Amino acid sequence: EVQLVESGGGLVQAGGSLRLSCAASGFSLDDYAIGWFRQAPGKEREGGSCISPVGRDTYYADSVKGRFTISTDNAKSTAYLQMNSLNPEDPAVYYCAAGPFGIIDITLATMTEPDAALYNYWGQGTQVTVSS
Repeated sequence: EVQLVESGGGLVQAGGSLRLSCAASGFSLDDYAIGWFRQAPGKEREGGSCISPVGRDTYYADSVKGRFTISTDNAKSTAYLQMNSLNPEDPAVYYCAAGPFGIIDITLATMTEPDAALYNYWGQGTQVTVSS
């Protein structure tokens, strides 16, 4: 059974940091791209970052560029999102998702945020709250 489980969310002060983890099972991160998405109340789901299966290529939306870092540890079947300098625009439920390895090429070619419709597997989400 394919499963993604996020963890690491919580409450942090503005300017602080959190590291989200996404534990994958039932498939290999060697074969899938990973994306991190977020959805705030009343807003559409936003694709913030994605990474190719072997971690060679990454993409960041302008809203997180320079503050967030996506990575994977394929040996541990875990993806990470290091979030620094969190601000009041960042609170949301954060989701990790896995999709066919070629989809990051679309993102990099168009330089638009990852398309959630292209990702096959999703975690349940983890809440991130930022206090001012």
